[in-house]
Amino acid sequence: MTQNTRQTWADRQLPSTDTACRKRELSVSSCLLAFLVFAALTCGGCQTSLPPLPNPPGPKTTVRLSPGDTIKVSYSDETIPDQTQKIRRDGKVSLPFLGEVTVAGKRIIDFQNELVSRYEQDLEKSEVLVTLESGAANVIVSGFVNKPAKLSFDRPTTVFQAIMEAGGVSDYGSLSNVHLTRIINGEQRTETLNLKPAIRGKPTKPKYVQDGDVIYISRNWF
Repeated sequence: MTQNTRQTWADRQLPSTDTACRKRELSVSSCLLAFLVFAALTCGGCQTSLPPLPNPPGPKTTVRLSPGDTIKVSYSDETIPDQTQKIRRDGKVSLPFLGEVTVAGKRIIDFQNELVSRYEQDLEKSEVLVTLESGAANVIVSGFVNKPAKLSFDRPTTVFQAIMEAGGVSDYGSLSNVHLTRIINGEQRTETLNLKPAIRGKPTKPKYVQDGDVIYISRNWF
């Protein structure tokens, strides 16, 4: 009788032991899954090394005209009124005697010399003066920033200044993982910038924005 009772008691304990083992296996699996998810998120937020974008514009960079700029063409020939026009999206303006003229992508002095040469056939005094009345650069700042927006700048502006103009990075933003995207020769290219040294007061080489740039502030995972 005693032996049968012990056997019955042992049989009752077996399911509980199996259940405990299964719980431990599930616990280990859950911990492993959580670790893998954390590792994936961490790696996804890590800063990747991307090559710098070529020819960043700055205060000493030769200005090239672009759509949205407003230019003024002053004529030495008094029979033609001065022209103040905004360069259209197709990169052209319309001028007396010449009609449609492509402006975008040209330096101011080069465009001026081109007009002098072309007006020699039509005007007694072909000298003209081309000046840039306004040249706004439209930049989009997005991601983990306090005030995501499309901003317009009419003077040389750095990426850091553009981010500060958008209210600075949010509590979840990372100044060490800023993506600057620019269209170069018909291709969209991205550079990763670390702006933390700038906010810490360390000397850094500024990166200037240009028209059409997109600045994206990544999430700070740490």
